[in-house]
Amino acid sequence: MLQKKAVPDSMALFKLTRVGGNYVHTVYPPALDFLSKPGQGEADGVWEGRQKWRNAPLYEAIKRGERDPLDVVGLDINAAYLSAFKTHLPIGALKHDPTGGFDKRKAGIHRVDQFNWDHTDLPSPLGNRIEPGPYLLDEATVRLLIRCSELGLSEPPRILESWTSGASEALLEKFRRVLQQARQTAIETEDPVTGEYVKAMYSRFTSTIGESGKNRELRRPEWVHTIRSQAFASLWLRAWKAHQAGLILVQVSGVDELHVAGGDWKKVWEEGRKPTQMKEKRFYTLGGK
Repeated sequence: MLQKKAVPDSMALFKLTRVGGNYVHTVYPPALDFLSKPGQGEADGVWEGRQKWRNAPLYEAIKRGERDPLDVVGLDINAAYLSAFKTHLPIGALKHDPTGGFDKRKAGIHRVDQFNWDHTDLPSPLGNRIEPGPYLLDEATVRLLIRCSELGLSEPPRILESWTSGASEALLEKFRRVLQQARQTAIETEDPVTGEYVKAMYSRFTSTIGESGKNRELRRPEWVHTIRSQAFASLWLRAWKAHQAGLILVQVSGVDELHVAGGDWKKVWEEGRKPTQMKEKRFYTLGGK
């Protein structure tokens, strides 16, 4: 019964946390063609950097007997979508800029030229994209591509045109903090019912503020893309942190799954259920009998 109230309750809480905010966000901006789904069950035109990556050279080397079997730990990120509420979101309606380039004070959707990735031991920040560019990408994905170029891993993304508005990283921040505190209290008091309800609130908020008939109070499909892609970007950044710490990346999947080998992951992150911590989900031997 509580699960059914997650959408209206999350919207009511979101509105309360926006009282006194510095910006008034647009609730129902004009619809853009590429943000509209062509049919039921079909996706719109924006690509999200969802990961479905395996370290293919490592798997092949172990299969051929060129490497010894590896003990692998499957790690799980806690509350990935909730943490992704801290992301740059457009405040107003998106306006077209045909000139290209990037303005960090704005956010929205960008058409980006072909992006090349030459690292076999690291997942592409574009996720499992196979088709060549140009691509329509949300703000979180574009900012991750820029971050990769700053790390010296790739060329900067070439933005061909954009649809943007003035941006804020704090639109969902109070909302996130309230839900995070409720989640932490539920963990500390061993209250799984409240914990699951909080999870339903933030996950269904994310999934219904686009074109869902279950939520008619807010229509921001580009927010949906950006929040989800921020979670994917955060997973990529954790993979990069593990790589920099000397761990071997074995698999990076979805929004919260990171498999590593070749070292002690607890030297990189604390173990626990807080968003900044990681928890061990499974253990297996790659190449074992």
